[in-house]
Amino acid sequence: MKVWKSVLVATAFALSAGTANAARTDLVLGVVLEPPHLDPTAGAAAAIDEVVYANVFEGLTRIGSGGEVLPALAESWEISDDGKVYTFTLHEGVKFHDGTDLTAEDVVFSLDRARADDSTNAQKPLFAAIASVEAVDALTVRVTLNNPQGSFLYNMGWGDAVIVAEESAEGNKENPVGTGPFKFENWAKGSSITIVKNPDYWGEPVALEKAEFRIIPDAAAAIPALLSGDVQAFANMPAGDALSQIQSDPRFEVVIGSTEGETILSTNNKRAPFDNLKVRQAIAHALNREEIIAGNGSGLGTPIGTHFSPGNSAYVDLTGTYPFDPEKAKALLAEAGFPNGFDATIKLPPPPYARDGGQVVASQLRNVGINLEIIPVEWADWLEQVFRGKDYDLSIVSHTEPNDIGIYARKDYYFQYDNPEFDAVIAELDVASDEAVRTELYQKAQRILAEDAVNGFMFQLPKVGVWDAALEGMWENSPVQATDLTGVYWTE
Repeated sequence: MKVWKSVLVATAFALSAGTANAARTDLVLGVVLEPPHLDPTAGAAAAIDEVVYANVFEGLTRIGSGGEVLPALAESWEISDDGKVYTFTLHEGVKFHDGTDLTAEDVVFSLDRARADDSTNAQKPLFAAIASVEAVDALTVRVTLNNPQGSFLYNMGWGDAVIVAEESAEGNKENPVGTGPFKFENWAKGSSITIVKNPDYWGEPVALEKAEFRIIPDAAAAIPALLSGDVQAFANMPAGDALSQIQSDPRFEVVIGSTEGETILSTNNKRAPFDNLKVRQAIAHALNREEIIAGNGSGLGTPIGTHFSPGNSAYVDLTGTYPFDPEKAKALLAEAGFPNGFDATIKLPPPPYARDGGQVVASQLRNVGINLEIIPVEWADWLEQVFRGKDYDLSIVSHTEPNDIGIYARKDYYFQYDNPEFDAVIAELDVASDEAVRTELYQKAQRILAEDAVNGFMFQLPKVGVWDAALEGMWENSPVQATDLTGVYWTE
């Protein structure tokens, strides 16, 4: 048997303890998007995890600031020699925020609920390899897989895999009840969400007594809120042209990091004429990534040529697969039967990378004969029309889920991409545990997506972090779509 066990490290908390008497303990963070609800197990919006992941809800494992897998509710685990059976030992004395005890039965309920036929979990395929979940005793859970899965422990660290209690699960959208170091206090719709320190937390206590996520959707409001001190931090700042001004102000720390956000021109691969490879190749040749990055609202980003983060060691730079070449784009459209181009629509959700970047994309496609009608939509409408309804031609969105290249193998996913060769690579990847083999498969999958021009692969969304210079513990990068406050503290 392989035995895995880790110990929680409390360095940040030890540092904060020494300044506890002088340091403030409240924090107001600006967030661009208001979540549709607060249950990470029942929604695809990144804004949900941004508030509750690691703060309010916890899983068996968690993803650390460097993208590593760490223990969370499970203090240790054993893996059978055949890689199919995981036996988790839970921490003792864990309570949900309503005072009920966490037991193995809650884990059974959560994982069975996530993989059930009627599951509303946005990442249900994460749980597809699970054959059974059983409570061995009050603090021991045995998960048996249909086949070995190299990413299983990582998958259990997603926000979609957090553990919830049966008695409170249905109310988590409006009144989230987790096991985390913060408790939900209030949601003023359209304004802010407030969480407070959980005095009964099972693990290391957090330094902050209270944190408010204030909803500030644009730079015009974000800049004065920051400069006035009304807001002390933005994990993802919509700074726009004012970024240089903030960088020169010694009151603030500005950290440009990376995310898992592949920003793409989402394409409906089953809707004509986008079901034609030559049309998709023409679009790929029509996109000037540097111009799109310059006009995306922040002027920051790393060009990508496939659906994979440049920060990942398995990344392959495929931006040269279809280099910017408007004349080649026009020729491909003619070969596809559209010598005079065609009309289409593009639905743009609220973030500046979509609304501002969408204007640039529409201009570039217009130059090769593709005339786009721009349709601004709110997030709720985007989720309903584009993500769930697949009622769209083109859209722009950042896919911020970690290591999510496998979404292209999902037959019901909104891209509606279908390639048996790609599916076979992902199936092989799912059961591979050797890192060298996994890297080779990741790279093969990247190349297939790039060559098929499944979407317009544009750039990796930057993480523009801005916060008070006296604030410590904010993450530089975003390996998951979250604002983890568990190690955040004030030095003065």
